[in-house]
Amino acid sequence: RENFIHLCNPHLEKMKEDILYHFALGTGTHDFPTLFGDVKFVCVGGSPSRMKAFIAYIAEELGLGSPGGDFPNICAGTDRYAMYKVGPVLSVSHGMGIPSISIMLHELIKLLYHAKCSDITIIRIGTSGGIGLEPGSVVITRQSVDATFKPQLEQVVLGKTVIRSTNLDEQLAKELMQCSKEIGQFNTVIGNTMCTLDFYEGQGRLDGAICLYDEEEKLQYLRNAYESGVRNIEMESSVFAAMCNLSGVKAAVVCVTLLNRLEGDQISSSHDVLVEYQQRPQKLVGYFIKKSLGKV
Repeated sequence: RENFIHLCNPHLEKMKEDILYHFALGTGTHDFPTLFGDVKFVCVGGSPSRMKAFIAYIAEELGLGSPGGDFPNICAGTDRYAMYKVGPVLSVSHGMGIPSISIMLHELIKLLYHAKCSDITIIRIGTSGGIGLEPGSVVITRQSVDATFKPQLEQVVLGKTVIRSTNLDEQLAKELMQCSKEIGQFNTVIGNTMCTLDFYEGQGRLDGAICLYDEEEKLQYLRNAYESGVRNIEMESSVFAAMCNLSGVKAAVVCVTLLNRLEGDQISSSHDVLVEYQQRPQKLVGYFIKKSLGKV
């Protein structure tokens, strides 16, 4: 079972039924192998609408389904997350921040396990703040680092601090980089991604409701981050990397940068420009999936 999902929880084997509450799915009510057994690629992102747009895009790219066809939300019984499927691709929203994506991943990993999926690749696609990059650049994450630039996730379990690795699959990152070169449409780099617990103070912004540091302190912090190898900042990659590592799943994070944080804190690009930026990770991952399936 080398290429199958590994569950780090012996208690699950003793359960007669596993209810994935936040997905409104359960092993007693749904046939997981029939519904999801053919899944090979899982793409996750914050927004339900973005993940629905991605599944429509990948369906067209793979020639699956009718043009303009609708894709039902598999998690329609809940308003927490949205899930869409076409062929071997699953597209799932995860909300914003470590707690939200953590809950989703616990249930997603169990879903893939119950479905007896193998050779799974999970990729987070999203947006981020760049450091030292032109807006619209795509960052493929080498390591997720915390706000002190350490490649780790610090978590409290039963009152004790647990440290988990946040490395991501190096070969997968290289394959994605090669795909971007073949597309040749936008700047792409491999770099570290800083994962924070907050959008404002945690990322050194000056425009939150609370800010007790000055602009020079902020800029020095961001320069230190850049010198340590950080190229973008978001709020989900550390727990994503840690949980995929523990489950034996190949994983990558591909985020577009909406601004250069060394030049400001607020996103000022027009709506149309931002929409095009947000399509770049979709294009890259879509091309990767097509190439992996021999359709390029």
